[in-house]
Amino acid sequence: MRRLYPKQAFVGVGVVIVCNGRILLEKRKNEPGKGKWSIPGGLVELGEEVEQTVIREVKEETGLEVEKPEHIDVVSNLEMDEKGRTKYHFVIIDYFVKLKGGKLKASSDAAELRWVEFDEVEKYDLTKIFREFFVRNHEKLINMDSCS
Repeated sequence: MRRLYPKQAFVGVGVVIVCNGRILLEKRKNEPGKGKWSIPGGLVELGEEVEQTVIREVKEETGLEVEKPEHIDVVSNLEMDEKGRTKYHFVIIDYFVKLKGGKLKASSDAAELRWVEFDEVEKYDLTKIFREFFVRNHEKLINMDSCS
């Protein structure tokens, strides 16, 4: 199925990884949001449980191994073109995870990865949807720690 001008919405996941007061941000390699910062994530594959998607996408994009996905929020990324047609439409289920292991390395859809202090996050060129999510969930995220 094509992502640009789709016939239906796609379901994806976003993954929050927080360690010692810093959140892992990913610079997107592809559209939508190419070149902007967000959290790791990706689309749910046919026949895959959402929690499996969380674990797989983190491994593919960051090299990290995670466990115990915990639901945080659901966001909708809907982008229209100048003619009012649906250009992109993603429903993203956001999860918090615990770090299990692995070595941090950008790959797959990640152009770059960076651990960012919470008070620095909003200074980054964030995707619109992640910025809204971060502002809405800021207090909740501060109290999370994937490393403990």
